Amino acid sequence: MPAQAFIENLHKQIANEFGAEMQYIAIAAYYESQTLPRLANLFYQQALEERNHAQMMVGFLLDRGGPIKIPGVPAPTNDFEDFIAPIALALEQEQRVSDQIEDLARVARDERDYASEQFTHWFIKEQVEEVAKMSGLLQVAERERGNPMMLEYYIAREQPDLEEGADPTAPRVAGGAV
Repeated sequence: MPAQAFIENLHKQIANEFGAEMQYIAIAAYYESQTLPRLANLFYQQALEERNHAQMMVGFLLDRGGPIKIPGVPAPTNDFEDFIAPIALALEQEQRVSDQIEDLARVARDERDYASEQFTHWFIKEQVEEVAKMSGLLQVAERERGNPMMLEYYIAREQPDLEEGADPTAPRVAGGAV
């Protein structure tokens, strides 16, 4: 079973991941309401990724015999001043999650819980990709502040298929969700 300190912190991270899912759904709904379908789809897909991350964590606890506590999450931000604000919020969220995952890895290492530390490595790699993705999206959005449709074109050109193939190194998702 994982170290108790790791279990406690992983439960907090499960809440963070489900909270990120809700925030991305709120962002996607905002973009859909603004008739920006590619941005909406991008963030609906991001929401699914965050949900799966939480379920990977649940799956890890199940596999290791740890207790499961599914926490509640705070309400997401729903109101945005312009089309750039949700992307800036997403970047801040991904940077925060990166710090949280690194802290989780640190707890595992400090507790000499090497299986749990190894489990965090995939998430560390994932966060590097997510921060880079949101950082690039924000750069383009700021450049095209006067014309949000250019951001739609950018997404169509640079990310034509938001559905990535399954990562064979990814942890198992509890319940087999996709």
